[in-house]
Amino acid sequence: MKRLNCRDAGFDCEGVIRAETDEEVLKQASQHAGEVHGVTVTTEQAAQLRTLIKDEGIRNGVH
Repeated sequence: MKRLNCRDAGFDCEGVIRAETDEEVLKQASQHAGEVHGVTVTTEQAAQLRTLIKDEGIRNGVH
């Protein structure tokens, strides 16, 4: 599972986007940015956001 915290992208927002792939995270992040923050994500911004996506992996024995 992949995760992107909206706060990591520079917004004062507790939003967290989770999806199976980087591409799906970016798609959902773009929708969130438009709907919640009134921002259109450019190709360049999407490339920057991709660097902020984390792999949740296994924590405390839980997937």
